Amino acid sequence: ADIQDLVMRGEEQFLERIQKFINIHRNSFLVLSATLHGPQEWNIIFRIQRRFLGSNLHIIPVHNTAETVKLMLTIAKMTSKLCADDIRYKMAMTKAHIMENSPVWKTLQEYQLHCNF
Repeated sequence: ADIQDLVMRGEEQFLERIQKFINIHRNSFLVLSATLHGPQEWNIIFRIQRRFLGSNLHIIPVHNTAETVKLMLTIAKMTSKLCADDIRYKMAMTKAHIMENSPVWKTLQEYQLHCNF
């Protein structure tokens, strides 16, 4: 969506369309395009985020068509089954590595053991 269209057409109508989209799709991506993301654009993004907080809406600002295409390809790649499984595996391995090597995590475990006795 072009942020200028949002400003011109009316915010409430646009937000209703977003709500319908969220109700239909499990993962919703809202790509907002503006040449420059100034205070007005960030204010609009903030209001959309606040309205749909806790939903499955992902708001992504872009500046031009090239960024939009790159983003669409990235989303398609990341949501494909093979890539998603690979990412889940890497995230689990990273989490395990952090937990094994984190001094904070070790301190918390020692504290929990101390509290249990």
